[in-house]
Amino acid sequence: MRTADLLRLTGGAIRAQRLRSLLTGLGIAVGIASVVLLTAIGEGIQRFVLAEFTQFGTHLLVVTPGKTQTFGLSAAVISSTRPLSLEDARAIERLPEVRAVVPLVQGNAAVEWQGRSRRVWVFGSGPDVPEVWRIRPASGRFLPRDEPRHARAFAVLGSKLRRELFGNHSPLGERVRIGGETYRVIGGMQPKGQMLGFDLDDSVYIPVGRALALFDREGLMEIDVLYRAEEPVAKVVERIHQLLLQRHGHEDFTLTTQDQMLEVLGSVLDVLTLAVAALGAISLAVGAIGVLTIMTISVNERVAEIGLLRALGASQGQVLGLFLGEALVLGTLGGLAGVGLGLGGALIIGWLIPALPVHISWPYVGLSLGVALGIGLLAGVLPALRAARLDPVEALRGE
Repeated sequence: MRTADLLRLTGGAIRAQRLRSLLTGLGIAVGIASVVLLTAIGEGIQRFVLAEFTQFGTHLLVVTPGKTQTFGLSAAVISSTRPLSLEDARAIERLPEVRAVVPLVQGNAAVEWQGRSRRVWVFGSGPDVPEVWRIRPASGRFLPRDEPRHARAFAVLGSKLRRELFGNHSPLGERVRIGGETYRVIGGMQPKGQMLGFDLDDSVYIPVGRALALFDREGLMEIDVLYRAEEPVAKVVERIHQLLLQRHGHEDFTLTTQDQMLEVLGSVLDVLTLAVAALGAISLAVGAIGVLTIMTISVNERVAEIGLLRALGASQGQVLGLFLGEALVLGTLGGLAGVGLGLGGALIIGWLIPALPVHISWPYVGLSLGVALGIGLLAGVLPALRAARLDPVEALRGE
């Protein structure tokens, strides 16, 4: 049997059962599309999380009050025997491994100017925010290095807050009321975007000492530490740990590095990836069962054809190749359709929901297509072997 005859018979068998072939290929296509689409979403989320945690640099660690395993966020446990104090922040800043420190208190308050009011995030911080958080003033300057507990009533506006309150008018030198107290605006920040739900542009920065009084707090919510790039992070963590142990008497604080934050979030994303893999595996298993079913039915329906081919001189290998070819074609077409559906779905989601990060993972696309081909071959092996082993005389007699 010539190769051209083999291809013609394979195509003819698939065309003869168009609906059955379509449904079988659709089962594989759905499985492949789900894998491509869900991995694109998962890869996009991972990249988004990595970008969120590295937009402030890669040599940061966070000190939070309370001994607990946290994400290192400001919403961490804040109850402890001894709250983190401004003095703790100063002591950490004096360590030779540390470049800069940001003591942080945050809350929500109304900012008012000439009858306009907007409720925003209020960050009580120190003067090193531009260096530690990598956000620079677009106009004016950031908070000066006043003594924290007696700092002047200065405020620096986020870019969105400045635009909403002042429009095209320059806010520099203007007086605004924050939480009922009057502050003079000395700067406006560059756009920075959001960080884990906090809109840094729709915010205002005031001295940390005044924020403690404004929100009636005894201690800081966290201390952000920028350490020197040449210093090993383990050494920096140990130095800060020993320093705070000496100051507090016992371990009532938590040190969290960026690597630990990403590790915790990575474990969550790994669970998501496993769930995606499970869903894709179920869909692909359904597709494999479909291929196996149609090939088994095809063998049963074409017993006489198989007998005739064998009687005309077709070898067992050629009959085996005929049915394996059908299974391979079904798997390939279903895989290509699935890849197309997955890529199209990812592009549509990215267009309709820009906030949902979607990134096509081409290794997964190639792997899913390879899986589709493998499914076609594996699911067609048993029916193809059965067809090849049919006795030609018995096959013709059965007809």
